[in-house]
Amino acid sequence: MLAVIDYGAGNLRSVIHALKHLNATEMQVVQRPEQLAGAEKIILPGVGAFGACMAQMHKQELVAPLKEALAAGIPYLGICVGMQMLFDVGEELGEHAGLGILRGRVIRFPRFDDRKVPHMGWNQLKFRRESALLKGLGEENYVYFVHSYYCAPADSDTVVASVDYGVEFAAFVQRGNIFGVQFHPEKSQKTGLRILANFLRI
Repeated sequence: MLAVIDYGAGNLRSVIHALKHLNATEMQVVQRPEQLAGAEKIILPGVGAFGACMAQMHKQELVAPLKEALAAGIPYLGICVGMQMLFDVGEELGEHAGLGILRGRVIRFPRFDDRKVPHMGWNQLKFRRESALLKGLGEENYVYFVHSYYCAPADSDTVVASVDYGVEFAAFVQRGNIFGVQFHPEKSQKTGLRILANFLRI
């Protein structure tokens, strides 16, 4: 069973639509902690402010069972804020504790003279190491971003791919069974669908 966590994120429907396109039939939308029982894979889509998203996860009592599932080795894919919440701290609208699964902080882009924040639109992934989710992808892959804050991992070995937007930041991280992507695979056409399909095959 594929569990897709619903805490009110705006991109939930588009993620589910992409998964159905990939014939993910055994799928359950999860809103309560007991619904995570028996999950074989977990996807956490995310849109919104880090602190508000973490607060909603706590309100729905999903934090503890999610951490237990990840510790047990259940494959996890966090999308956008779903990736950011893996880290220790997010700095959006004040400091807020994350899940603490990966060491590091989620910080704001600096002010740029030549580009706008949020980082919105297509950008090219720069692969740093191999990952099961990159299987079948070539070197030139563009994916779609919408974000003002980015992850700064304490452990550079977790970075699978980075992107340059005035600063070079982690766009794709992995540690064991835990994957996180800052971009939106459900909006990233063939590249995004390939990444989702690879996750479903794990």
